[in-house]
Amino acid sequence: MALLICVPGPVLAESCFAPPRPFLPSDSQAARDYAAIIRSDFENYIQDIQSYFRCLDSERARAFEEAREVSEDYGRFLQLVGD
Repeated sequence: MALLICVPGPVLAESCFAPPRPFLPSDSQAARDYAAIIRSDFENYIQDIQSYFRCLDSERARAFEEAREVSEDYGRFLQLVGD
């Protein structure tokens, strides 16, 4: 926690982690035996992948805005040094 206090806020980017794929057994009997668990795993995956996509969209927007700001900063720098 102390380390995070030393890091400026804008430097911290959101980390988006893709959910693991659900396991689907190749054995049809195992699939029937564990159908409720497998169904739940797939439903959880679908919810988690949607959250992952939202995270990626948010991070892309943040990074795009940061790049725009940095580009403006670079332009001001070039003006300062006379380039």
